[in-house]
Amino acid sequence: MGSIKTHKDLKVYQLSFEAGMLIFDATKSFPKEERFSLTDQIRRSSRSVSGNLAEAWRKRRYEKAFITKLSDVEGEAAETQTWLDYAQACDYIENEVHSELFKKYDHILGMVVNMIIHPEKWTL
Repeated sequence: MGSIKTHKDLKVYQLSFEAGMLIFDATKSFPKEERFSLTDQIRRSSRSVSGNLAEAWRKRRYEKAFITKLSDVEGEAAETQTWLDYAQACDYIENEVHSELFKKYDHILGMVVNMIIHPEKWTL
């Protein structure tokens, strides 16, 4: 953890930001009628992953607050996977795009769960 100075230095944050941007790009082609439902929902949840990671990082001096924010990250990442499933079921994204993004969020979830299990490695 020595070279980590801000949340932007966290690999999990970098991956979540990248995944959020990929979702933004993928949703540009969603039908207009989905603008206020699926498109907004998946964009919000995907962006909340990195947003909540930033908040968790700033709250790391309090282990319980840190874990609570990481639990929010976990929930938002799982929600994003659900919206990805809907997008695939509605034929808004290709199976390959769904698979790639779903795997990215699985990876992010694994990293977050590891942080929750071992908060002492991250807290002040």
